[in-house]
Amino acid sequence: MESKFIRGTFFLTAASLISKILGFIYIIPFTALVGTQGYVLYKYAYGPYTILLSISTIGLPLAVSKFVSKYNELGNYRVGLTLLKSGMYLMAISGVISFAVLYSSAPFLAGLLIDPNDQTGNSIEDVQYVIRLVSFALLIIPAMSVFRGYFQGSQSMGPSALSTVIEQVVRIIFILAGAYVTIHIFNSSLTNAVGIATFAAFIGGVAGFIILLVVFFKRRQLIKKQRDMSPNNEDIKVISIYKELIGYAIPFVITGLAIPIYQNIDTFTINKLFQSIGYKLEEAETINSAIGLAQILVMVPVSLATAFGMSLIPGITSAFTSGRMLEVQTKITQTIQILMFFTLPAAMGLCIVGEPIYTMIFGLENSPELGGGILQWYSLAAVFFALFTVTAAIMQGINQQKKLIIGISLGIFLKIVLNVILVPYLEEIGPILATYFGFIVSILYNIYNIKKTIQYKLLPLLKSLIEVILIVLAMSLVVWFVQFLTERCLSDALNLYSRALVISVISICAGLFVYLGLGSRLNLVKKISLRNQRNNN
Repeated sequence: MESKFIRGTFFLTAASLISKILGFIYIIPFTALVGTQGYVLYKYAYGPYTILLSISTIGLPLAVSKFVSKYNELGNYRVGLTLLKSGMYLMAISGVISFAVLYSSAPFLAGLLIDPNDQTGNSIEDVQYVIRLVSFALLIIPAMSVFRGYFQGSQSMGPSALSTVIEQVVRIIFILAGAYVTIHIFNSSLTNAVGIATFAAFIGGVAGFIILLVVFFKRRQLIKKQRDMSPNNEDIKVISIYKELIGYAIPFVITGLAIPIYQNIDTFTINKLFQSIGYKLEEAETINSAIGLAQILVMVPVSLATAFGMSLIPGITSAFTSGRMLEVQTKITQTIQILMFFTLPAAMGLCIVGEPIYTMIFGLENSPELGGGILQWYSLAAVFFALFTVTAAIMQGINQQKKLIIGISLGIFLKIVLNVILVPYLEEIGPILATYFGFIVSILYNIYNIKKTIQYKLLPLLKSLIEVILIVLAMSLVVWFVQFLTERCLSDALNLYSRALVISVISICAGLFVYLGLGSRLNLVKKISLRNQRNNN
C-alpha cells in the first residue's frame, strides 16, 4: 500500500512539474509569434480567468481528494461516488455561472485596463474579445476538477497525472499552431491570434476531461464492485457532505489565490498608474508585459522548490494531529531548508544574469533591456513566493486557517497601497517592491503564528541555513566573474542575441558546477540522500 501511494504521488508530482515546465517553454515561441503587445493581451485574458477558475472550483481537487480518502479508509465507498455525482452537477452549475460572469463582465474589465482615449496600444474591443474567448474554459474545467479529486482520493493518481499532461500538451499545440496559422497563413490580426490562444484553455480542458471519462468507464465495473462489497456503505446527506467539503476547501482556495491576486493587481493597475505619470498606453503595456514575462521565469524555481518542500507537509499535519511537536518542528525545518536550497541560488542567478537570460529566452523584439532589468529586480520574488506557499501550507497543517487568511489580506492590502505610492517615484521598480513588502508581511505573520502555536525556534533554522547562504554567495561571485570575463572576451562581431546566448549558457553552467559541487558536501544534502536510501530500502 505504501509503495502504491509513493508511486502515485510521484506520478502526480511529475505530471505537475511537466505541466509547469511545458507552460514555461511554450511562452518562448508564443512571444516570438505575437510579440510584447500580443503577450500582454493574452495576459489580460488569463488574469481574471485564473481568479474565477479558483473561485468556481472552490479548491475541490484537494478537498474532494481529502474527503474521498477519508471515507474510503472508513470502508464507505458509496459516499465518494455520491460526492462525484452531485459534485459534477454542482460544478456544471458553478462553471456556467462563472462563464456567464466573466463573459458579461468583459467590457467592464476591459475598461479597467484600457484608456479608450489612448490608441497607442490594444483597444478595449481587443481585450473584451480575448476575455470572452477564455471564459469558455470555465464550462469544462470545474467539472474536471471533481473527477481529478475523486481519483486522487481513491489513491489512483495515474488518471489525474495523465489528464494534467494531456490537457497541457493539447492546449499548447492549439496555442502555437492556432497563432501561427492565424498570422502566417490566414494573414489575420494579432488579436485573432491571441483569441485563438486563449480559447485553447477550453480545448485543453476537453481533452483532459475525455481522458478522465475514458478511465472511469473502463473501471466502472471494478468501482461498482468495490462499492457493493464495502463493509460500511452508510448514506450521508448531500448537505452534510458539502458542509464538510467546504470546510476542507476554503483554505486551499485562499492560499491558491494569493499569488494570482498579486499578479492581477499589477495587470489591472500598471497601465493606469503609468499613464497617470505621463506614459503612453503602448509604453505602459510594454512594462506590463515585461513584468508578466519576468513572473513566468521566477515561477520556474518556485514550482520546483515547492514540489519538493510540499511533499513534507502531509507529515507535518499528521504529526501535529498526533501531538508529536518535536517531529513537527523537525519537518518544518527540513521543508524550509529544501526550499532555500533550490530557490536562493536560482534567484541570485536570475539577479546577476537577468538581462542576457531574458534576451536569450524572449528575443530582441520583446524589450530585452527593460525586461532584463525588471527580471533582475524581480528575481528574489522566487524566495518570497516559495516561503509564502510553504508557510501557508504549514499554517493549514497546524489548523491556523483563519489567521492565514488575515495574513494574506494584510499583504494584499499593502501591495495595492504601495503600487499607488511607489510607481510615481520608482516607476517599473515600484510594483516589484510592493510585491516584496506585501509577501514579507504575510510571511512574517505566518512565521509568528507558527512560532507561537508550536513553540518553534527560529535560531536553529537560521544556523542551519548559513551553509546554504555561504555557498550561494560563492556561486554568485563565480557567476558574476564568469559573466564579466565572457562579456570582455566575446567578439564585437557577434550580434546582441548571440552574445546574450553565450553569456547566459556559460554563466549558468559555471554557477551550476560550483553550486552542485559545493552543495553536495552540505549536511542538508547528505541527510536527504540518506533518507531517500532508507525509503528505497
